[in-house]
Amino acid sequence: MEFTIYQKDEESKARAGILTTDHGDIQTPIFMPVGTGGTVKGVHQHELKTEIKAPVILGNTYHLYLRPGNEVLKNAGGLHNFINWDGAILTDSGGYQVFSLSEIRKITEEGAVFQSHIDGSKHIFTPENNVETQRIIGADIIMALDECTPYPCDFDYARKSLDLTHRWLDRGIKKYRETDPLYGHNQAYFPIVQGSVYKDLRKESAEKIAEKGMDGNAIGGLSVGEPAEEMYAMTDIVTDILPESKPRYLMGVGTPVNILEAIALGVDMFDCVMPTRNGRNGMLFTSEGIINIRNSKWKEDFSPIDKVVNSFVDEQYSKAYLRHLIISNEMLGAQIASIHNLAFYLWLVKMAREKIISGEFNIWKNQMVKELAQRL
Repeated sequence: MEFTIYQKDEESKARAGILTTDHGDIQTPIFMPVGTGGTVKGVHQHELKTEIKAPVILGNTYHLYLRPGNEVLKNAGGLHNFINWDGAILTDSGGYQVFSLSEIRKITEEGAVFQSHIDGSKHIFTPENNVETQRIIGADIIMALDECTPYPCDFDYARKSLDLTHRWLDRGIKKYRETDPLYGHNQAYFPIVQGSVYKDLRKESAEKIAEKGMDGNAIGGLSVGEPAEEMYAMTDIVTDILPESKPRYLMGVGTPVNILEAIALGVDMFDCVMPTRNGRNGMLFTSEGIINIRNSKWKEDFSPIDKVVNSFVDEQYSKAYLRHLIISNEMLGAQIASIHNLAFYLWLVKMAREKIISGEFNIWKNQMVKELAQRL
């Protein structure tokens, strides 16, 4: 995997680059649609490619490990073949999902012991078998196993958790270097910066991870309930330390405003379930602000969903029609809203890239932040 920076913004830490993988080039900044269990909910792979124009999507190791399972994925020739996707894939290690199972998991030195949310069966993720599972899944970018601390989190817990995450990282890198990809394409391994909202811990973690010299680096443990100002402050500290020459991935973030602010702080890659999850419930992110399509004000609004985003759903369907579908619980409503929101997110990062290249990013970003936060 290679990463080349083409342009930097003079008034912020924003940069425009290109990430080269064996499954295609990814222009950054980029938003990656979340396909947790081998599907971006409600969206065909054809739509992801041609309408949303996503060069990379996510899979989740926890969910894929439990279902369909390693044996099925290996026999299929990996996740790319299984889901018929020829673009790039990134897999989250599953650490966040295990963290969210607080009632049915236990963190030990060996790894994370957890019960399946499907049938209650007992499993363990170690740094080593987590690498093996992600080799079987076959994503282009795979993540280190970490512990994601909750918010709020006292300093002592955050300290112990960070030390454990760093010990796990050393074991994971060793396993990664001892093993080879299974399907003829390269896989990059990204460590994850943790440390809750404590500046000293974040700084220490970023320095340790920078020393590892991996192909890219991630920032985890944010967007878990802390105020946005805390998220930006921690991101700012970390991006000052992580190598400029490597891509930086802010995990699980976030709203359109969060993404623009984080791009200004030097982040290149993002993912979040918000576009599809909120879309299914009638929340639309648009170039003019946020729409609750269930509101009666849209009942006879026959204008396009978004006049700026050029996906086919924005051109073909009106707000009134989408409102009718959503309040009628028609499956098509959830599909249209999901496609629109994802297309909007991809449009937003594409515009950010263009503005970085043209030297207009900071002025444009400040104006867009005001508009995107409006509720229409």
